[in-house]
Amino acid sequence: MKNRTKLWVIMLISAVSSLVLFILLSIVVGSIWAKGYNLEKLNSISRETLNLIEQQSALDANNIHPLLDSVHSRNPDLRLEWIAPDGTVIYDTLGETGRYDFKQLVDRMVNMPNNLWGTDEPVSLVYSLDQYGQSYYLLLSLPSEAMQEGQYFFYARTNKVIYTLILPFLLSALVPYLLSLWFFSSINRRIGKLNKALNHVNFQSDVIVLDDKSKDEIGQLTRHYNEMAHRIHSQTGQIKQFDNRRKLLLSNLSHDLRTPLTLILGYAETIRAGAYKDEDELQSGAKIILQRSRYMDNLLDQLLDISRQDEDLLELRFTLHNLSDMMRQIVADYLLILDGQDFTVEVDIPDRDVKIALNAPLIERAFRNLLDNAIRYGSEGHFLGIGLTEEEEEVYITIKDRGRGIAPEDQGRIFERFYRVDGGRRSDGFGFGLSIVREIVESHHGSVQLSSTPYRETLFQVSLPKKQSGYRNDD
Repeated sequence: MKNRTKLWVIMLISAVSSLVLFILLSIVVGSIWAKGYNLEKLNSISRETLNLIEQQSALDANNIHPLLDSVHSRNPDLRLEWIAPDGTVIYDTLGETGRYDFKQLVDRMVNMPNNLWGTDEPVSLVYSLDQYGQSYYLLLSLPSEAMQEGQYFFYARTNKVIYTLILPFLLSALVPYLLSLWFFSSINRRIGKLNKALNHVNFQSDVIVLDDKSKDEIGQLTRHYNEMAHRIHSQTGQIKQFDNRRKLLLSNLSHDLRTPLTLILGYAETIRAGAYKDEDELQSGAKIILQRSRYMDNLLDQLLDISRQDEDLLELRFTLHNLSDMMRQIVADYLLILDGQDFTVEVDIPDRDVKIALNAPLIERAFRNLLDNAIRYGSEGHFLGIGLTEEEEEVYITIKDRGRGIAPEDQGRIFERFYRVDGGRRSDGFGFGLSIVREIVESHHGSVQLSSTPYRETLFQVSLPKKQSGYRNDD
């Protein structure tokens, strides 16, 4: 069942229930608090009394006496008088006798019906009964305080007048329901728009923006939807961009592995078949096989970095390490690699211990990535600078080269995953090394900065805080 149908059913049930409840409560409350006589009850008593008199033909004093006394005993506040056509009192429940003249009767009735509404004058009502061609009168009277405190009377000559009052009453009673219908219909429309917009949220369609400036819960929900839709749209673009880079990665991987693998297979087959001329050619082929194998091993290491990087960063454990000693050991390894390659290497690492809290495997990976990057892309400058500076709160690691550098338009994206610079720094890798560096450094609450002037200096500077919260001292 739709909400609109439910609302109509609820309104109909509410209207009927309200009417029934009003009637029932009026009867119950009236029976409890509305004590006393009203005009309808007095008329009913008078009619019953006249019917009994007519049935029993109790017109004289002897016959009317017990009948009126019986009515008086049931209604002690009432005074009943039976009056002859000439005004003579045949019987009075108060025991008085006499004869009424015209003035006396008029004085009894002159203030009616105002006496019904709580004046100090007694209430008097006159009823007639025709018997044997003559009119007898029943005079009924009671104190005004014996009447009900609240009475409302309405007099209408025709039923048409009743309609003129029923219509305003119905309209006034229906106004709350009509206002409720308008309010809930408005809410239903707003929820319908929100539901329709949510049904259209996907990765292919454009964002449907809803304009709802209300400060109620639906307005807040609508604003949350708008923010969510924009966020999904933005993430969709990022996912598409990431997917494109993934496809490019697979394409590059296929190409980068096939070329060295072809060389390895060719030289391995030459060596197996003994088709080399002399020992020098054999060593040359073996050297190429070794170089290409190391190159493929490096690519596989980068793939492993891609697969396990996020897992490593989630489980960081900081311990106190001697950073200067760690860097000296790593630089020693690279000096062996650079030996004989016409590289000028400047190393400025303090002889003293520089101890900071860090995750040693991750910092070593970041440092090696920076060195690999400088050697691979800055080889044209034949220079490599390595430095470590200690200050009171931080330490700074610097890696310099004098190669072709990085263009200004690429410097803002050089740390993105899978981003590879066109031109001078086009690589054989996946464009993932520098993104690893930045994420590792930021996981240590540090930062990495880049400045590059082609053929003069390309500088990567890593800053690390000397203290980390919650580190363990394993010394």
